[in-house]
Amino acid sequence: MASIVNAASAAARVAASVKATAASYKARASAFHGLRVQHTSSVKASARSGVQVVKASADEDAATFGRRDIAKGALAGLSAAAIAAMPAGPAKAEEVSKYWEIIDLPLEPGVILLDIAFVPDDPKRGFLLGTRQTILETTDGGKTWDFKSIPEGSDEDVNYRFNSISFSGKEGWIVGKPAILLHTTDGGENWERVGLSPRLPGAPVLITATGSSGQAELVTDEGAIYLTTNAARDWKAAVEETISGTLNRTVSSGVQGASYYTGTLSTIARNNDGDYIGLSSRGNFYMTWSPGQSYWQPHNRASGRRVQSMGWRPDGGIWELTRGGGIYFSNTDALPEEDDDFSEGKIGSRGFGLLDLTAKPSGKQFWIVGGSGSVFYSNDAGKSWKRDRGTDNVAGNLYNVKFNSDDSGFILGNDGILLRYVGPK
Repeated sequence: MASIVNAASAAARVAASVKATAASYKARASAFHGLRVQHTSSVKASARSGVQVVKASADEDAATFGRRDIAKGALAGLSAAAIAAMPAGPAKAEEVSKYWEIIDLPLEPGVILLDIAFVPDDPKRGFLLGTRQTILETTDGGKTWDFKSIPEGSDEDVNYRFNSISFSGKEGWIVGKPAILLHTTDGGENWERVGLSPRLPGAPVLITATGSSGQAELVTDEGAIYLTTNAARDWKAAVEETISGTLNRTVSSGVQGASYYTGTLSTIARNNDGDYIGLSSRGNFYMTWSPGQSYWQPHNRASGRRVQSMGWRPDGGIWELTRGGGIYFSNTDALPEEDDDFSEGKIGSRGFGLLDLTAKPSGKQFWIVGGSGSVFYSNDAGKSWKRDRGTDNVAGNLYNVKFNSDDSGFILGNDGILLRYVGPK
């Protein structure tokens, strides 16, 4: 009798968990019902120092089953013994190097992690975003994560890809594709959905909380920039045309490959002064914009190799990562006056794809991540580099590295890969 009661209790606990996080059980449903779920994803982007944009798509074939149907099917196919044998509580982290540990997340295969942010007024609380409607929450500084239920941010018929999150004080914002905007004023305890115009040029890819009284900046992948000062009740356009409009209007600008451009920006980065860098989806030129300008300013790339990503250095200069594992730094602490005013860094990447660069808030230590679990660091602001060979066994590509303090950092990748900074031992 006691065993029956215990089994029933275990089943009830699992049922409650599945109801709250139905999407995470697709793989289990497939195993028990012969349901074939295919996932294909293409990543076209990289990162920035502080913000990154990832172009990703995920196509799912799950017959005629919805998310709730799949979750119910997973439970129906489990015996009481199988339910009781399921692991309880969050999976433990595994140290992969003297700098990083890998966090085992409750995610299905194929999820690409896109952005992470912590609440300034509650630094142990943070949120992790990704494809397939993924929003995870931590309350212990990133050691463990669980699904955050936001009914306004989920839809059985829409596969949202959450691109960007930002906080100022307890006020926070999330944007995703198809166009969706979520807003909180209590540090992420509660979120509400804010309507966006269907005529928005491009998909929202970057949101920045510029104040804690309803102030934010929203950017789309076509270069539209909008400002709000009243919690998104009204928006003001900061530029008069998209990047395609600017380039097609100025075909004689001398920017290589920009004529009749109809693509999008693959990387968009904002610095603390409100300046933006946008990298073309083809990687053959970049655009800049500063507050007060009516249009984006086009620039030629510094190298003949395709640029993978760009961003801002702590001193105000620019970095570029190119195909073939190349790295370039602008020679000044501001926007270069000449397009070729860059110097190539010596990193010895051996051809590994480099996808994102960031610096710790103190500005001295730089980190670079890329394909096949490659991680590099510099203790002299990019003059020399060392490879963290402990991450070589991480089976996946790393797209984004972020530090919210010198002691708190994370690396995000495909297949739900999350590395947490533990510092040198």
